[in-house]
Amino acid sequence: MQALAEQSLQKNYRITSIDFLRGIIMIIMALDHTRDFFHSQAFSDDPLNLNTTTPLLFFTRWITHYCAPLFVFLSGTSIYLQSIRKNKKQLSIFLIKRGLWLILIELLVMSFAFTFDIEYHIFILQTIWAIGISMILLGLILWLPFNIILATGLIIVFGHNLLDFAEVKSNGGFGFGWSLLHHQNSFHLWGNHKLMVFYPFLPWTGLMLLGYCMGKLFRNEVDENYRRKVLTLLGIGIILSFILLRASNVYGDPVPWTVQKTSFFTFLSFINTHKYPPSLLFMCMTIGPAMLFLAWFSHIRNRITEVFTVYGRVPFLYYVLHFYVLHVVCMFLFLARGHTFNEGLNTTGSPFKFVNAGEGYNLGVVYIIWIALIIILYPVCKWFSNYKQTHKKWWLSYL
Repeated sequence: MQALAEQSLQKNYRITSIDFLRGIIMIIMALDHTRDFFHSQAFSDDPLNLNTTTPLLFFTRWITHYCAPLFVFLSGTSIYLQSIRKNKKQLSIFLIKRGLWLILIELLVMSFAFTFDIEYHIFILQTIWAIGISMILLGLILWLPFNIILATGLIIVFGHNLLDFAEVKSNGGFGFGWSLLHHQNSFHLWGNHKLMVFYPFLPWTGLMLLGYCMGKLFRNEVDENYRRKVLTLLGIGIILSFILLRASNVYGDPVPWTVQKTSFFTFLSFINTHKYPPSLLFMCMTIGPAMLFLAWFSHIRNRITEVFTVYGRVPFLYYVLHFYVLHVVCMFLFLARGHTFNEGLNTTGSPFKFVNAGEGYNLGVVYIIWIALIIILYPVCKWFSNYKQTHKKWWLSYL
């Protein structure tokens, strides 16, 4: 009985620690999307433009860089934990079906959430698409030996920036397949409909494979002290690799850092790495600190961590809902500023309906709306989290 109790405690720790970190990044993620909808400069300037940005605006955008890579990485870890209770055939079929489901959700549900365009003039491939296609690929290679999966993930993550050199020589002549793989682009579909590829999938797939392999550290039989030691060494090693590679300006990111008007802005240039697609240095910059967090902070248990964990247990529901809530609020504020509904359907400088480029609010208002959003969504996330834990219906695994 004592052994079973200890095993249950260990299982609870490893799952809760992942949900805790995932909850943190889900909350931070909403800040960037709130800025997209409500900040006055969201579609008129880049918050990472060192010639025009402010430190607060820069870090409002930069801190959210941790969200997508950690979410993809931890998705891989969660898949490994599922492999403990499912055989390879069951898990492979599930990943392929769920991946296809996520891609469908991205094209139909999320594209509408972003644009509020009932005619779907724009289909957008973002995070959900990248996770979906990566799940399909993982489901297909799941049958390979663990070391082959690990090697494949390492080769993709460390080697995909070699494609940057080929892209420079191509002068922008990227086909559809290449853009899905490694280069952000948009394509005409039919009439006035187009597809926008924001998240080329290759680096994200490599990251998910590595997250899957890290799941091995969270098996019941792995000693907690050993896990902490390995995660600490990995975290420090990845951070040092980022610093050394970034300082060299030789490899790992298509955009080199440069000396700026002040040493502080030079530092901002140093940490301003490429996200679309995520460069090796972008992934090192975000995954390294996450390793240290999992090693030293995720074991903390209190009321605050319980709140964060709620969001981390229902990431899909939270992700979908928060976009719809943001866009509905944005629509009402757009009308409250004196615009008509028809003007909202014909906005300028933005792919979003009810968002005009150059209109909006300062960062203070953005932060207030962000906090209100998190509070509003908590009861729904709490209810659905409890529902998932007390009901074992097959369709819940797809949400």
